[in-house]
Amino acid sequence: MYPRIGALLILFFLTLPTVSQQIPLAQPSSPRHVNESNGEEEGVRTSMANDMAKRAARERVAALKSDTDKLLKLSVELKQYVDKSDANVLSLDVVKKAEQIEKLAKSVKDKMKGPN
Repeated sequence: MYPRIGALLILFFLTLPTVSQQIPLAQPSSPRHVNESNGEEEGVRTSMANDMAKRAARERVAALKSDTDKLLKLSVELKQYVDKSDANVLSLDVVKKAEQIEKLAKSVKDKMKGPN
Protein backbone atom coordinates (compact mmCIF):
# COMPACT_ATOMS: atom_id res chain seq x y z
CA MET A 1 0.00 0.00 0.00
CA TYR A 2 2.80 2.45 0.84
CA PRO A 3 4.57 2.06 -2.53
CA ARG A 4 1.37 3.24 -4.26
CA ILE A 5 1.20 6.36 -2.11
CA GLY A 6 4.86 7.07 -2.78
CA ALA A 7 4.36 6.61 -6.52
CA LEU A 8 1.34 8.93 -6.47
CA LEU A 9 3.27 11.59 -4.55
CA ILE A 10 6.19 11.39 -6.97
CA LEU A 11 3.80 11.64 -9.93
CA PHE A 12 2.05 14.61 -8.31
CA PHE A 13 5.26 16.52 -7.71
CA LEU A 14 6.59 15.77 -11.18
CA THR A 15 3.45 17.09 -12.87
CA LEU A 16 3.06 20.13 -10.63
CA PRO A 17 5.50 22.42 -12.50
CA THR A 18 3.96 21.63 -15.89
CA VAL A 19 0.44 22.31 -14.68
CA SER A 20 1.42 25.66 -13.14
CA GLN A 21 3.17 26.70 -16.36
CA GLN A 22 -0.01 26.14 -18.38
CA ILE A 23 -2.22 28.38 -16.22
CA PRO A 24 -2.15 31.97 -17.55
CA LEU A 25 -1.87 34.68 -14.94
CA ALA A 26 -4.35 37.54 -15.04
CA GLN A 27 -2.81 40.81 -16.16
CA PRO A 28 -4.14 44.14 -14.92
CA SER A 29 -6.00 46.15 -17.55
CA SER A 30 -3.90 49.28 -17.03
CA PRO A 31 -0.64 48.40 -15.30
CA ARG A 32 0.56 52.01 -14.92
CA HIS A 33 -2.62 53.14 -13.11
CA VAL A 34 -2.66 50.08 -10.85
CA ASN A 35 1.01 50.42 -9.94
CA GLU A 36 0.67 54.12 -9.14
CA SER A 37 -2.39 53.63 -6.97
CA ASN A 38 -0.80 50.65 -5.21
CA GLY A 39 2.29 52.74 -4.51
CA GLU A 40 0.24 55.59 -3.11
CA GLU A 41 -1.86 53.21 -1.00
CA GLU A 42 1.27 51.51 0.26
CA GLY A 43 2.74 54.88 1.22
CA VAL A 44 -0.42 55.84 3.09
CA ARG A 45 -0.50 52.47 4.84
CA THR A 46 3.15 52.76 5.81
CA SER A 47 2.61 56.27 7.13
CA MET A 48 -0.44 55.20 9.15
CA ALA A 49 1.42 52.19 10.54
CA ASN A 50 4.34 54.40 11.59
CA ASP A 51 1.97 56.89 13.26
CA MET A 52 0.21 54.08 15.11
CA ALA A 53 3.52 52.61 16.25
CA LYS A 54 4.70 56.00 17.52
CA ARG A 55 1.42 56.56 19.35
CA ALA A 56 1.59 53.09 20.91
CA ALA A 57 5.17 53.72 22.03
CA ARG A 58 4.20 57.04 23.63
CA GLU A 59 1.27 55.39 25.42
CA ARG A 60 3.52 52.56 26.61
CA VAL A 61 6.07 55.03 28.01
CA ALA A 62 3.31 57.00 29.75
CA ALA A 63 1.95 53.79 31.29
CA LEU A 64 5.45 52.81 32.40
CA LYS A 65 5.95 56.17 34.10
CA SER A 66 2.60 55.88 35.86
CA ASP A 67 3.27 52.30 36.95
CA THR A 68 6.75 53.10 38.25
CA ASP A 69 5.30 55.99 40.26
CA LYS A 70 2.78 53.57 41.78
CA LEU A 71 5.58 51.09 42.41
CA LEU A 72 7.59 53.70 44.27
CA LYS A 73 4.57 54.70 46.36
CA LEU A 74 3.81 51.06 47.25
CA SER A 75 7.45 50.45 48.14
CA VAL A 76 7.49 53.43 50.50
CA GLU A 77 4.25 52.23 52.11
CA LEU A 78 5.71 48.73 52.49
CA LYS A 79 8.79 50.18 54.17
CA GLN A 80 6.59 52.13 56.58
CA TYR A 81 4.53 49.01 57.43
CA VAL A 82 7.67 46.97 58.04
CA ASP A 83 9.13 49.69 60.26
CA LYS A 84 5.93 49.76 62.34
CA SER A 85 5.60 46.00 62.65
CA ASP A 86 6.83 43.98 65.60
CA ALA A 87 9.92 41.80 65.34
CA ASN A 88 7.83 38.64 65.82
CA VAL A 89 4.69 39.55 63.84
CA LEU A 90 4.19 40.98 60.37
CA SER A 91 0.76 42.37 59.64
CA LEU A 92 -1.45 41.16 56.82
CA ASP A 93 -1.08 44.61 55.25
CA VAL A 94 2.63 43.97 54.74
CA VAL A 95 1.94 40.76 52.86
CA LYS A 96 -0.74 42.44 50.73
CA LYS A 97 1.56 45.34 49.86
CA ALA A 98 4.33 42.93 48.90
CA GLU A 99 1.92 41.06 46.59
CA GLN A 100 0.78 44.33 44.99
CA ILE A 101 4.39 45.32 44.42
CA GLU A 102 5.17 41.94 42.90
CA LYS A 103 2.25 42.13 40.45
CA LEU A 104 3.01 45.70 39.48
CA ALA A 105 6.71 44.95 39.03
CA LYS A 106 5.86 42.06 36.70
CA SER A 107 3.54 44.34 34.72
CA VAL A 108 6.27 46.98 34.40
CA LYS A 109 8.75 44.33 33.29
CA ASP A 110 6.36 43.05 30.61
CA LYS A 111 5.67 46.58 29.35
CA MET A 112 9.38 47.30 29.14
CA LYS A 113 9.84 44.29 26.89
CA GLY A 114 7.52 45.89 24.37
CA PRO A 115 4.53 44.65 22.37
CA ASN A 116 6.22 41.48 21.18
